[in-house]
Amino acid sequence: MTKLTPIPTWHHQVAHSLMQHMWHKAVGTMLFIAVFFGAYLFLLKYPVYPTTVMPFTGMDELIGFQPMAMPLYLSLWLYVSLPPALLSTQRELFNYAAAMGLNCSIGLLIFYFWPTAVPAAQIDWVLYPGMNSLKSMDAAGNACPSLHVATAIFSAIWFNFILRRFEATSWALGLNWAWCLGIIYSTLAIRQHVVLDVVAGLILGISVAYLSLRHHELVTAKPVMK
Repeated sequence: MTKLTPIPTWHHQVAHSLMQHMWHKAVGTMLFIAVFFGAYLFLLKYPVYPTTVMPFTGMDELIGFQPMAMPLYLSLWLYVSLPPALLSTQRELFNYAAAMGLNCSIGLLIFYFWPTAVPAAQIDWVLYPGMNSLKSMDAAGNACPSLHVATAIFSAIWFNFILRRFEATSWALGLNWAWCLGIIYSTLAIRQHVVLDVVAGLILGISVAYLSLRHHELVTAKPVMK
């Protein structure tokens, strides 16, 4: 009898995947973020068309201002780097980057033709130094759809797909969704977005993630042997 090779645990699969194409992942992620931010800030500072102020609804009033949500908001930049870090092949990395690029490009295209902004909050930002720095860099423009939300939910769906492929435990799957929901909540809690921005961001991110995973599964599916 031959000794069976033990199936690696999900965290061993995570560790193995992290080691694959490390330089491609590190450099590619940094370049992607740099190019995105360049385009985002350019459209923010130089809108081509008149800016529409998004309405503050009753649902927004239910969510109070919470400056302590700032770390959750900033954690997006770590969060979005995790799914590509766990991909093992160059083809998967390319498919993921193309899909995330489409997600962001659609949002930027909307910002170009329909600039939006959140309504001015009755808050003295000087009292909150961290928030004041964010507001001075990332002003209230480029609001709808919220790309913070669109990229968070896109990452969450792909992250969930990857963790399930690794047969990760339920707590790991739950932590992924809890982190995503925390980021989405933070966009409202620190008054960077209103509910309509969040809804539009969810529609964008979910749609692109679903279509990209459908394409990914079709491309990577093995042919059936007759």
